[in-house]
Amino acid sequence: MAKRDYYEVLGLQKGASKDDIKKAYRKLAIQYHPDKNPGDKQAEEKFKEATEAYEILYDDQKKSAYDQFGFAGVEGMGGGQGFNSSAFHGFEDIFGDFSGIFDTFFGGGARRSSGAAGGIRQGANLRYDIEIPFKEAVFGTKVEIQYSHHEACKTCGGSGAASGGSRKVCNTCSGTGQIRRSQGFFSMTSPCPTCGGEGYVIENPCKDCGGSGLKKKHQKLAITIPSGVENGKRVVISKQGDAGPNGGPPGDLYVFIRVKPHDYFEREGLDLYCAVPISITQASLGTDLFVTTLDDKKIKVKIPSGIQNGKMLRVRDEGVPSGGRRGNLYIKVMVQVPQKLSKRGRELLEELSNTEGENASPKPIPLSELAHHQQ
Repeated sequence: MAKRDYYEVLGLQKGASKDDIKKAYRKLAIQYHPDKNPGDKQAEEKFKEATEAYEILYDDQKKSAYDQFGFAGVEGMGGGQGFNSSAFHGFEDIFGDFSGIFDTFFGGGARRSSGAAGGIRQGANLRYDIEIPFKEAVFGTKVEIQYSHHEACKTCGGSGAASGGSRKVCNTCSGTGQIRRSQGFFSMTSPCPTCGGEGYVIENPCKDCGGSGLKKKHQKLAITIPSGVENGKRVVISKQGDAGPNGGPPGDLYVFIRVKPHDYFEREGLDLYCAVPISITQASLGTDLFVTTLDDKKIKVKIPSGIQNGKMLRVRDEGVPSGGRRGNLYIKVMVQVPQKLSKRGRELLEELSNTEGENASPKPIPLSELAHHQQ
């Protein structure tokens, strides 16, 4: 049967990038790998065909020769004469990149280094989500949380074996926790089915923990939230995760923080923003306002005469504290037009209009000046 074009095999166009080549081969390797299709000769041939195409197209020199001269250009280079496993380019690269995928499809699990049975491993990290008020995120706070984690079983000391019992090296894997299988030119490892990848078996399991060496515990924990923490950030509490098997060190607890929005304040970095209403007369004549800050202080803010609607006023060092410094507070002035006027109020405004000679046919404000009017 005539050989198919390598680009056609991988479903690519000529000139495809190395990343596209790798992705295309990844997909086909997973689909047609012999371990996933035992006894299927057609799938095995498709796997070899895809691997040969990858071998040529992923190597820049071979790809250049193939692009110019076709199969004749790669004679003796591992292509054009069938798959050459000894010349396979990028074997470590492709399997280093695909290790998690092959583990998923072919029975793999967590990797285990070879060595004595019952090697020490760190326990799992845990996640806890909390929501705190906006003000507490700005100025910091302490919160108490309740959660469950695994601690070493006190009955067996974390060994998993009952008193007088012991562990013995797994006969299936000889204590490595892994078994190796060969399929053609590939060699695959997976966790030992007898010991579950532990490398040992317990002859007399502890009754309290069922041989796991771990017991679930509910606990309370006080956590300090630093000032200035932002929404979505996390606080890491060392060694408060799950205990490790075989007396291994515990993992960490990751506390993820969600900040509730505030009714009156917003935040951007270390700066706070709020808006305050003023009347037409206050905007025209100017005044002193007393504004309540986020930490409930009353500060005096001078409103200059003639201030425009939407103008931002800056108050230094009234923003978010963090790292020994503090941001600013920006106050947006909102000029409010009265919806109802008394008779005398209307008369005064009409008199003001006549005195100032207001323009009844104003020109549009240039867009270049519009931002200035909003600051």
